[in-house]
Parts: sequence; structure tokens; C-alpha cells
Amino acid sequence: MDIKQLDKTYVLPTYARADVEFVRGKNATLFDNTGKKYIDFTSGIGVVSVGHANERVTRALCEQLSNITHISNLYHIGPQALAAQKVVEASGYDMQCFFANSGAEANEGAIKIARKHGERDGAIKRYKIITLNHSFHGRTITTVKATGQADMHNYFGPFPDGFVYADGIDAIESLLDDHTAGVMIELIQGEGGVEPQDKEKVQALEKFLKAKNIPLIIDEVQTGAYRVGEFTASQTYGISPEIITLAKGVGGGVPVGVVMTSLKGVFSAGDHGSTFGGNFLSTRAICEVVDILNEKKRDGSLELTALYFNNALEKFYKKHTDLFTKKVGFGMMYGLRAKDGDTLANVIKSAREHGVMVLKAGRNTLRFLPPLTITEEEIDEGFNALESAVSKL
Repeated sequence: MDIKQLDKTYVLPTYARADVEFVRGKNATLFDNTGKKYIDFTSGIGVVSVGHANERVTRALCEQLSNITHISNLYHIGPQALAAQKVVEASGYDMQCFFANSGAEANEGAIKIARKHGERDGAIKRYKIITLNHSFHGRTITTVKATGQADMHNYFGPFPDGFVYADGIDAIESLLDDHTAGVMIELIQGEGGVEPQDKEKVQALEKFLKAKNIPLIIDEVQTGAYRVGEFTASQTYGISPEIITLAKGVGGGVPVGVVMTSLKGVFSAGDHGSTFGGNFLSTRAICEVVDILNEKKRDGSLELTALYFNNALEKFYKKHTDLFTKKVGFGMMYGLRAKDGDTLANVIKSAREHGVMVLKAGRNTLRFLPPLTITEEEIDEGFNALESAVSKL
């Protein structure tokens, strides 16, 4: 049987897969099993931040594989301690890290920190977590309930109690009560349609929550690792949350999740754990990815790449206002609002046929999450392909 038949026979059908099998890549360029070339404007949904087959990451991982891949967190792990230092220093916050394997796991850890902090802090047990409508926080039973999308709650209940959904930043204050343990938001909702939050409203929320001693949790699974300019979107927004979660781009393709928190005294031995989280291989990847991105931030190439991509996207958008109604996002995280769902589906399909990979977000948003190392030549080639794709519609 070929790969497609094997997939159909042995893999649970939880994904509506496109009929493509990629076999190799280099930076923002992919090749399928027929040799066809594609420009990748998705980076594996924001994961391959330093590009496919990055030589430095490959070399670091091969070196680590030849020594130790995994022991357990019962012992000191050199790359884990270094990765924590690099992540904390890049963020600019006074925090400590816990390492997991995914964004959902990172968010689970964040919820546990907030709830233990709430229980320790007073006689009334604080356990409620406020999130936003249209948010996305993961696929575990807890994080799917934290996700403010009702259609994702079908079939899988009963869920853990204590999740409350606000219809925007302005509505959060009215939902607070004596049992509120934390507020968890994305500064730019990714799966929800590339929806940036208003900076002044977020800053006002942070100030209000600090006065109430309620932790602010920022889910940066998609916005972290320089996706929107600074190492975290929290820095870009000028806030100091108590808890930040990272995943996706910080590992460059290796499964990782990170919880960062200034609430250093909340967890003690035995409160949380992970068999695989923070092992030698994954944290070695984090170290190399953060080093690469720090260097590109310092030399200005990240900013130049983002500017070049934005200009190309702006030009494309203005030429096709018959298909798209609005351009949203910033940094290297953008969306174009399609006029309807059928238009969006047709653009994505035609784009793939013409050799450029793009994503859907929300109900009608064409999402762009290119590798942060994408070259100007790859950007030009990708938008030329996208131009050809929409001209065929």
C-alpha cells in the first residue's frame, strides 16, 4: 500500500488532509513526492520558525542524539537549564520555566499554577478561569473547555468546571468574582481568525488584575518566539503578565511547550510533571532556535523580513479587494478576511495547486505564518504563485 492508503487504513481520521505528501524542504521551500515545488507561507502552523531543515538546528540535534536523547526529570538536564535561561532572558521578564511537549500542555500547566495560587492566597477557593469567545487554547479535555468556541465542546463532556467566556476584553471585569483564579487570553487570536486585541485595553486589564492579585495568563503558543516582533507579544504590548505559555516556533519543529511564570513559589516538587517535557533533545532544539532568532533580531534581519513580507502582502491585498475585505495582523502573523467561506476555500485549494501553502483561520480568514527566516526571493515566488492562483478563480 502507498502512504495515502496506509494513512486511510491505520490512522484515525481526525484531519481533513489535503492530497499532498511532502518529502523534503529547505527554509520556506517544500517539495512533494512528485518533485513539485511549493513556497510555505504556513511554517507548519507557525512551528518551523527558522525554516525547514535548518542546518544549525539539524547539527545540534544530531550531536545531541549521539550523546543522550532522554533520561528523566529526576536528574539535572544541562540543555534544559540553558533553554530556560535563554527563554527567560529573551523575554525580559523575571520568571522561571516548566517544559512540556505542546501548547495544550503548557496551558494546562498555566491553569494549574493559577488555581494553586488562588487556593493558597486566601480562605475562598479561587478556581475560575476567564477566557475569550473565539479563543483557542488546546485539544485536551481541560484546554478544549478553556477554548471559547462552543462547537468544539460537542461530544466530549462532562468537562472540568470553572471556565467562563468573555465577549471581548471589555467584558472581563464584569465576570470577575471571589472565585476567579486567572484570566487567560491570546493577544492575537490565531485559530480565531488573526484577531489582535486592543493594546490600551490589554494594558488597562493588566493593571486592574494586578490590583486584584489575579494572575494574567497570556497564551503565546502562536505569537511567541519573535512571531510578532519581540520574543513575546506581551513585550510588544508593553505588559508584564504573571504567566506566559509558549510552544510551536520556540522548538523549530521539535515538540515543545513552555510555561513561564513570575509566581515562582507556587509549584513545589510533585505538583506538576512530564515524562518527556524538557528532555535533552527538545531543549537542545530550543537553545539553538532561540540563539538563531536572537541573532536575527539583533542584526535587524527579522524586522527587514517582516517589512518585506508585509509590503508584498499589502500589494496583493489591494489588488484583490474583490476577494478580501480586510488585512489584519502584524509582524509575521497576518490574515486576509475573505468575502465568504467559499471564496476562502477556493483560494486555499487554488494556491496549493499553484505551489504556495496558506492556511485557514476562523470562519473566513486566509492566514499567513511564514518561517521567520524566509528570503525575499521565496516571498516574491510565493506571492507570484498566489497571484496566479487567484487569477484562476
